[in-house]
Amino acid sequence: MTDWESLRRSMVDLQIAARGISDMRVLDTMLEVPRHLFVGRGMEASAYGDHALPIGEEQTISQPYMVAIMTAALHLTGEEKVLEIGTGSGYQAAILSKLADRVFSVERIESLAKRARHTLETLGLLNVSIVVGDGTIGWKEFAPYDRILVTAGSPAVPTSLIEQLADPGILVIPVGSMAMQQLRIIEKRDGVVKEHDEGGCTFVPLLGKDGWEHRAR
Repeated sequence: MTDWESLRRSMVDLQIAARGISDMRVLDTMLEVPRHLFVGRGMEASAYGDHALPIGEEQTISQPYMVAIMTAALHLTGEEKVLEIGTGSGYQAAILSKLADRVFSVERIESLAKRARHTLETLGLLNVSIVVGDGTIGWKEFAPYDRILVTAGSPAVPTSLIEQLADPGILVIPVGSMAMQQLRIIEKRDGVVKEHDEGGCTFVPLLGKDGWEHRAR
């Protein structure tokens, strides 16, 4: 029988904490959430490796370290309303659900949204709401959001997301080309928007009205 708990411990110790992530709430949550339940059937044994994995529909579940660094950049206290763009497998939403008050997640692909919703409900993570739609225009109905996290690479920061970000608020988004992005941290405070980059990353493209129109062939 696979010792999933030991695999999670190794993942957190060797891939995340060893690279400088020190937010104990993030580390403890990643120790707790069963990542292997969010990957495709037959890929469970690879779930805790130091890499992204395909989840179908040309989408991926992000590398554990990238999940950790993006989550830590949000500086969650447990009281926030968070908007996630790109539900994917639902793993990032699961992490956010334990660190924030409410999570609203937008997924472009209906089959992924359905699967993620089922996995989250099975785990009893009931503070996540998922809608199928164009994530580049956000989810205006429940705005403003204290935090916004985008899990796909965009050519620029969608204006709608800036507008739906609360003041004060933090937005984390990969920005760049389809092949390579910079992880951009955007902070809004007293009407002033400041941003900085946290280093290179590679995500699937953010498709939609205010993102990439089509995937590169």
